[in-house]
Amino acid sequence: MPKFSYVAMDSRGKETKGTLDVANQNEAIGRLKEMGYFPTKVVQMDASKDKGAKTKAPAGKGGKKGLSTNINIKIPGLSGKVKMKVLTIFTRQLATLVDAGLPLLRGLRVLERQERNVTLKEVIGKIALSIEGGSTFSEGLAQHPKVFNKLYVNMVKAGELGGVLEVVLARLAEFQEKAQKIKGKVVAAMFYPVAVMIVAVAILGILMVFVVPKFEAIFKDMLPGKPLPAFTELVLGISNVIKNHAIVTVCIGIALAIAFAFWKRTKSGRYIVDKVKLKMPVLGPVFSKVAISRFARTLGTLVSSGVPILQALTIVKETAGNVVVGEAVTAVHESVKEGETITSPLEASNVFPPMVISMVDVGEQTGALPEMLMKIADNYDDEVDNAVAAMTSLLEPIMIVFLAVIVGSIVIAMFLPLIGLIEGIGGENETSAELKQ
Repeated sequence: MPKFSYVAMDSRGKETKGTLDVANQNEAIGRLKEMGYFPTKVVQMDASKDKGAKTKAPAGKGGKKGLSTNINIKIPGLSGKVKMKVLTIFTRQLATLVDAGLPLLRGLRVLERQERNVTLKEVIGKIALSIEGGSTFSEGLAQHPKVFNKLYVNMVKAGELGGVLEVVLARLAEFQEKAQKIKGKVVAAMFYPVAVMIVAVAILGILMVFVVPKFEAIFKDMLPGKPLPAFTELVLGISNVIKNHAIVTVCIGIALAIAFAFWKRTKSGRYIVDKVKLKMPVLGPVFSKVAISRFARTLGTLVSSGVPILQALTIVKETAGNVVVGEAVTAVHESVKEGETITSPLEASNVFPPMVISMVDVGEQTGALPEMLMKIADNYDDEVDNAVAAMTSLLEPIMIVFLAVIVGSIVIAMFLPLIGLIEGIGGENETSAELKQ
């Protein structure tokens, strides 16, 4: 019989862990509820770990010691992940089929036949086989964490337990569509400044490598032995470094980018980067509104789908997308675990504006928290639209001025010696004219 490990809460909110020997995940959840626990995590233990000693081939008997016959080949492009857009379409189509009365297994087989994404097609087939073998839909989804995250699995599990799978799938599809829409708007807004930066770097490289050295040769011919202006010397020095040490310069740039990427993955680095994102002058309001919208919509969708509030908060923390917001959600989780309200830790986090805190407070008091959270999410979706429009309109002149300053500075640096030369020639003509008189 399979063995399941669980994490659950008792009536006082105390966390407890253990294992159960039951036939499937639903039976484990039912057993825990009979024991008075509220399960937050129930997963089947890997049988190979318990039988590791038995599966090892003894040396000298039918095989070499340490030789493994399992060969896992990773093909580029088939990493096991599926794009959010593809997954959203699958969820919407499955919700439509189930809502139309088609059995879940048959609906999965229909979608498997028409799916063009190789990875998702294979995953759908495996899920269908799991259901045919007696597993639930959520159990089949949980076997593919690279494709279906905890939010997806737990919402489906709540829909199965409540007998409203078609409703939960529809909510999940709507959630994914709106999340994809918000992400698309932010990406589209970031395209312009990134494109301008790429153009600026390309122009700067061309000027420094090809144009500025030619001016340096002209200055040597026209102004032999004469000192150049300090600003011109600075630009010529930078040009020589870039031209003569191009490979070293590129390597240093790549090394700095890699170092920053690794630092960003550390706990302190990610916290600092996420905090800076929320406090940036122009981009900060966009990132902040996107994070609040994501928090409200995720929590509202989970709670309205029947997921317990503590489990929902744990999922929201893992899918927040921002460490600062995640820490605020952790504080909310601890507050709710102790029987307190949501609003106090939200207010103490200094991340959520007063309007959001007030609406959550009203939702708690009236018992309409999911509906209030969804209203907050819809409102902040509109706020994101306005913030993106304002950011785009503000970034356009800033980036144009930035590009003009870079190119203009180089042009001025190159013309300063020529201006001095012209002034010198003018002074010599005036002196010779006076002497003739």
